[in-house]
This record gives sequence, structure tokens and C-alpha cells, in this order.
Amino acid sequence: MKTTQILIAGFGGQGILFAGKFLAYKGLTEELQVSWLPSYGPEMRGGTANCNVILSDTPVGSPIITSPDVLIAMNLPSLQKYVDTVVPGGQIYVDSALIDIKVERTDVEVFYIPATQMAKDNGIASLANMIIIGHLLQNHPELSFAGTDAVVQKLVPAKKAALVELNMKALLLGKEYKG
Repeated sequence: MKTTQILIAGFGGQGILFAGKFLAYKGLTEELQVSWLPSYGPEMRGGTANCNVILSDTPVGSPIITSPDVLIAMNLPSLQKYVDTVVPGGQIYVDSALIDIKVERTDVEVFYIPATQMAKDNGIASLANMIIIGHLLQNHPELSFAGTDAVVQKLVPAKKAALVELNMKALLLGKEYKG
């Protein structure tokens, strides 16, 4: 694997930081070098949130990402702020249930996933983040869906054990989505 830099951005409360932590832990289980750098505004829920995740075969020199290979945009302000920072040839994952504009760049691969609506329709309204992560794992050439169940079981606290099955459901919905 080469170094893959992933920027996940949206509002607080959308599971941005959990999605980043999931990808970072998945990288650890695959014996990759990992950096996870969460960032959120002081208001947390409803404010801005983003997370930098770097997965690499070699040591990560800095946790800061200025030119991501992958952008996951969970709201319109995040897409507008970061769309031009993605490297040519990179990927952009858009929650099209919340973002009704199209990416105008032609030098990146764009995936439109109505994750928030899919989550609501499937009774897992708070897991749109994991639907997009499932789609990312299925469609990024350097990542894989294998081993996601073990990562979910590790990250979901015992007192919230019921969320293991729901997170897996969300990941599978994303994996199987054909937009």
C-alpha cells in the first residue's frame, strides 16, 4: 500500500470522528502505520468536525493533511471548503442526501451516496457515516472491506453492544450500494 491520506468532514454529531477512528484502527489491524487527528469546533454537536487519517506502509511524518487522496464530505460547507484540496486522481465521497450539488472537477473520481437517507430508511439514522465508510472500503483500490467486523467489535463499547450489528448493517449497505 502506498500512503493514503483521508479527510472526513461534516457537522459534529454525524460520527465524523468515529469514522476516522474506525479507519485508523482498521489500518492498525492490517499492520499499517497510522495517524488519526480529530478536530472539532467548541460547540461539538452541530458545529464543524473533521478528521485526518493517514494509512501507510512507512512511518507517518506529520498528521496534518493539506492535499487528501480521499475526501468524505458529509455536508455542503465541508465539500465547498475541501473539494479543491483533493489531489488529481483522488476520490471524493459525497453524502448526496444532504448535498445537492455536483462536483465540477473532472480530475477526481466522485461517488454520490445518499447515506443519510439510506440510514433513515433502514432504521439506523445515526450511521450515515458508516454507510459512506462501507462504500469507501469497497471502492478504494488501496483499502479493503475484509476484517471490518473485528474492527467494529473492538471499537463499540461493551455497554453499547447492540450497535455492533447496526454498524455492520451500515457498512454492508455502503459496500453494496450501486449509485
